[in-house]
Amino acid sequence: MSDNHLHEKNSVTDVEKDSASTRDDLSVVIPGDRHGWLSHPLAKSLLSWGVEERGTIPVPEEERVDTQYYKIFFVWFSMNFNILSFSTGTLGPISFGLGLRDSCLVILFFNILACALPAYLNTWGPKTGMRQMTQSRYSFGYFGIIIPAILNLIGLCGFNIVNGILGGQALASVSSDMSWDVGIVIIFVIALLISFMGYRVLNWYERVSWFPVLIAFLVALGVGGKNLYNVQPAVPASAASIFSFASVIAGFVITYSAMASDFTMYYSPTVPRSRIFWYAYLGYIVPIVLLECLGAAVVLAAPNVPSWAEGYGADQNVSGLLEAMLSPVGNFGKFLTVLLSLSVTANIACTLYSMCFNFQVMIPAMSKVPRYVFSIVGTVIALPLSIVGAHKFYATLTDFLSLIGYWASAYGAIVLVEHHYFRKGDFSTYNHAIWNVPGRLPWGAAAIAAVILSFALIIPCMNQLWYEGPIGITSGDIGFEVAFPLAGLLYFPLRKLELKYQNTQY
Repeated sequence: MSDNHLHEKNSVTDVEKDSASTRDDLSVVIPGDRHGWLSHPLAKSLLSWGVEERGTIPVPEEERVDTQYYKIFFVWFSMNFNILSFSTGTLGPISFGLGLRDSCLVILFFNILACALPAYLNTWGPKTGMRQMTQSRYSFGYFGIIIPAILNLIGLCGFNIVNGILGGQALASVSSDMSWDVGIVIIFVIALLISFMGYRVLNWYERVSWFPVLIAFLVALGVGGKNLYNVQPAVPASAASIFSFASVIAGFVITYSAMASDFTMYYSPTVPRSRIFWYAYLGYIVPIVLLECLGAAVVLAAPNVPSWAEGYGADQNVSGLLEAMLSPVGNFGKFLTVLLSLSVTANIACTLYSMCFNFQVMIPAMSKVPRYVFSIVGTVIALPLSIVGAHKFYATLTDFLSLIGYWASAYGAIVLVEHHYFRKGDFSTYNHAIWNVPGRLPWGAAAIAAVILSFALIIPCMNQLWYEGPIGITSGDIGFEVAFPLAGLLYFPLRKLELKYQNTQY
């Protein structure tokens, strides 16, 4: 173990002497505080109702007592068992011209790989008791982590936008009197209420919200499954189209890495890490693969089914397509479409929850503000953008999912190298006493430089609608595949250099 990390581990006394003001800041937000925000009668009422107040402050080991580990499976399962996963699968045929077989093979194999990273990072929560972005300060530094926090906020907000659009369209499709805008507002209000309450309510909701969605999809398959055999023959797939679709698939799930431990930090540290990994991994891969493949099959069959083609329409309304699939069962089908529209609230609520901690990491002074305030802020940001972008869904979804995979891959590689090489896999080096003390954390220069320098090769490997790199135009978009190994390799020498000079500060 390097000298600086040994010093981090054994410097509690020094830190306590140097950071009395930090302890004062912590008292503003910890449960039981009689000052600051919690002294307000409304804040006290919210806490008495079970609203979670804790933000980025690490959970001490004695407070990590949750042993219902299976809950993490339902968190990720419900987040992904919705019409966004279905819509992402439709991009293979619609945006990249792939047939059903090629779309499903890309969906299967790239999800097998991509789901492993966020599932693994879920296992860190019980060991460190930290939110994902708080953990990341131990590689990106107190100020350096602000850049990943901003990028992650953009990604989380983007997910909320596309989810809000889908949910609002689905609600509006069952009533001619409801506009997309009204549907979007209803979706966000429901998600905000769930997110506002925090960990306990969120976990309860995720455990039950998937079941009505399962019923809706099973009925849709029951009444429309016979039409899936009428899929148009596929043209031969090119390497460029396969890898470009793969970048979308990877971008969909890799970005969960930056919020992985937000939902596991209350679990007992004695839980076997393999148990958390498999709960999380299955929570990702099962709903994503099933619904993405279903989306690809349905959108390919739609031109041969008049009612489906009409529901899908010229504006490529995925929610209208699902409503058309359920139309043979009459009003019950409309009811099921409403359930499908509400499926996105499970994703939006969890995303709003994680956005809270990114705001607090991005602006450290905001750690004094209760977590639930930022659920409102996240809603205020995403709601109008969803309304504005509702009529450009496919362009929004394709560009967004392709882009966010780049930085998330680089981020994942850096935190893995820091943990396994520089910290020797020792979770005790994530010293709670220094989580918000800038002088005791890494500078973060090595991590930021590794991300930035990796884009020198990532950019030529891009293949986007707005930019085609010289490599990507031939190979397809391989930016996220390049980002992971390159950022990890760059981080080795840069971090060693950083440690050499930062040791003099310790």
